Formats: sequence, C-alpha cells, structure tokens
Amino acid sequence: MTNLKDRLVERLECKEAVIGIVGLGYVGLPLMLRYSDIGFRVLGIDIDPGKVARLNAGESYIEHIPAERVAAARDGGFEATSDFARVAEADAVILCVPTPLNKYREPDMSYVINTVEALTPHLREAQVVSLESTTYPGTTEEELLPRMEGQGLTVGEQLFLVYSPEREDPGNRDFETRTIPKVVGGHTPACSEVGLALYRPAIDRVVPLSSTRAAEMTKLLENIHRAVNIGLVNEMKVVADRMGIDIFEVVDAAATKPFGFTPYYPGPGLGGHCIPIDPFYLTWKAREYGLHTRFIELSGEINQGMPEYVVGKLMEALNQQGKALKGSRVLVLGIAYKKNVDDMRESPSVHIMERLRDRGADLAYSDPHVPAFPAMREHHFDLESVPLSPASLDEYDAVVLATDHDRFDYDMILAHARLIVDTRGIYRGTPADTVIKA
Repeated sequence: MTNLKDRLVERLECKEAVIGIVGLGYVGLPLMLRYSDIGFRVLGIDIDPGKVARLNAGESYIEHIPAERVAAARDGGFEATSDFARVAEADAVILCVPTPLNKYREPDMSYVINTVEALTPHLREAQVVSLESTTYPGTTEEELLPRMEGQGLTVGEQLFLVYSPEREDPGNRDFETRTIPKVVGGHTPACSEVGLALYRPAIDRVVPLSSTRAAEMTKLLENIHRAVNIGLVNEMKVVADRMGIDIFEVVDAAATKPFGFTPYYPGPGLGGHCIPIDPFYLTWKAREYGLHTRFIELSGEINQGMPEYVVGKLMEALNQQGKALKGSRVLVLGIAYKKNVDDMRESPSVHIMERLRDRGADLAYSDPHVPAFPAMREHHFDLESVPLSPASLDEYDAVVLATDHDRFDYDMILAHARLIVDTRGIYRGTPADTVIKA
C-alpha cells in the first residue's frame, strides 16, 4: 500500500497530478489560479451553475480577481463543473466550502457534510482529500474520516486525509496565496507526507503539524486572537468616547511602542467569514468537554453590540438636531465588510442597515464596489448604490461611514454631508460640528 502513497507524492511533485477544488469562492478561486499558474491541470467543482458557466467562459465574479487570469487558467486546461462524479479524475480534492453559524450561533456543518457525501461515492485509491474550511477541532476525524472509510478504502494507506486551513485575505495586496504560509496536519504520518507534497509546489512555506486537530485549532487561535483584541479596543472606544478621548489617537500613540503592543482599531463590528464566526466554533466544541470560554464569549458579545452602538450614536446626533430617526433619510457609506473589496460576508454594515430600517429610517447606501445589494442567505434589501455628489449628499439627513473605501471622496463628503457618523476614524482630529465619532 505504501506504493500508492509514493506514487501520489511523485505525481504531485512532478505536477502530473490533477487538482480538484470544490467550492470556487473567495478561497477556492485564488487557489485554483495558483495551481493553474504553476502548470497543474485543475478541475473546479461548484454547486452554483452560474459560477460554473462564468468560469468556463473566462469570466470572474470576484472584483479583485481579473477576468484575464480566469481566462488564462481556462486556456491552460482549467475546467469548472457541477458534476461531483468527476472527482474521480482528480488526484487531490481540496474542499473550500462555507462553514457558517446557524441562528443559535452553533456550527452549521451542512455544507461540509453534504459535499463530502456527494464526493465519497466517487473517491478512489491514491487520492488525497484536504479540508480547508474553518471549523472546530475534531471535524476532519469525526465527519470526514468515517464517511471516506465507509467506501471500503483505508485512510492512511489507500486514501489520504489532511486539514489545511485557508488563510485568504481578500483585497490585501501585501500577500497572495503563494506567499501566505500554509499549515498542514495529516490524519496519519503518511497523510501528512502526501499533504506536504500537495501544497509545497504552490506555497512558499508549508508548516507541518502533528495532527488534523492541531491544524484546526491553529486556525481558530488566529481568528480568536483578532476577535478578542478587536473586542477589547471596541470596548475601550466606548469608554474613551464617554471620557471625551479620541481612541484612534490613543491607539496610534500606543503603536509607537516598538515592543509588546500590536495596534487594533475599533469599528462598527466584525465582518468577513472568519472573525465573527470562528470563535463560536470553539465555544461550541468546548462545551463538549465541560468548559466555558468566557473570554471568547465576552469579546463576541462586545463586537456584536457595535452595530447597535453606532445606531444609538446616530439617534443621539439626530435628536440634538430635533429630528427622530424614524422618517429621517440615512445614507450608509460602504456595505462590504472591509475596505476596497466587494465581499459582503457577515458585514456589520448590513446589521446597521437592518436596525435602521427596523426603526423607520428611509435608507440608502453608497458603495463603489457593490453596485446592487446582492442576494444573501439572511439579509434582504432591494437597493442599488447611490452615486456620491454634493447634490446627492444634500438629500440625506445623515450619512453613516461604515466601510472606509479608498474610492470615497472624504473631503467632498465632509463639505456637503449634513451629519456624519464616523465609525472608522477617517475624520479623526477634524474639527467639525457635523462629525460624530462612533
């Protein structure tokens, strides 16, 4: 059986292997492009026929990924399909599917489980399966392993199983798929060897770990670290505001210390697929061991309260002008979860918009990266982006600066908006009666 492992490792190292990527979103699509760029044949699998059609036409549906790169991959042999039976053609199968939370803030593993159950009838000898979706420690062993071995193949001898968490940061020009180190943990030593052979051709630095559980926990620690520190600075923002202190000035000053401090900046809440969600995967799993992750849960409580805090600051500001929020015209600036991208996943802007709508505000938004409010699983607005101009800004009682895109003309906004609720510190130090820090 060792020959199966050696044969697969050799095919990966010689770039003769076919790479199958399941889930062609913000994680899977850049990974596909990387493997295609270095000469692998890549097969993409996605349940969305619209995505499949666009990719096979050489088009991109993610703003920061140029269509030219997709077309070049297609011309180099990349093909997208919705047919899970074709996984048999792949030597490596990389799963990049969503792992959201349900309405009880518990892990929703349905995407992973449904994907694995669709794939397993078509798995064969000498394949490696790598899960990249962020999840709780134990997922790979508890959910993937039994389903894979249920087909009669032994993992570690005939099939190989690894966990390697995605670390994509959409819109970050300082890092790309190749330059972000890749953590890999295998179910067995043979699985680890195959996993390293899978990623080493594509990634500059691959970091081996002792197990899939250690790799799963590593991803959670990375994002819990950020969530807790953002929660801390968001709490300090509220305290500083009550004391009449500019928290952004304080963070900038603390960041001049060359050791022992890492700057985190406050905002309107957490966004993106990872930081608002991943900590709750560990809190949920910890309960199985009779443990309560109070630190994590407290930071989550603070961060989830930020959209309500922003709305409260807006209501106070309107009240000072003798206006109620109900019936006021409010323009939300930026609805992507972070600057300079079109990624809407878990965006705090959307939670702010829902609270404003529920309180009777006449709502609009402007975002140069999101021309129309997209179809989302839980959030629904029939809105299109409002072009910014002195005349359009004058139509609104207030604007809420929720996402600080570089393409906004902040001088024009300051000159013509009647009231600005600034959640990002863009107007820090700006003496203006119309700017409210939130």
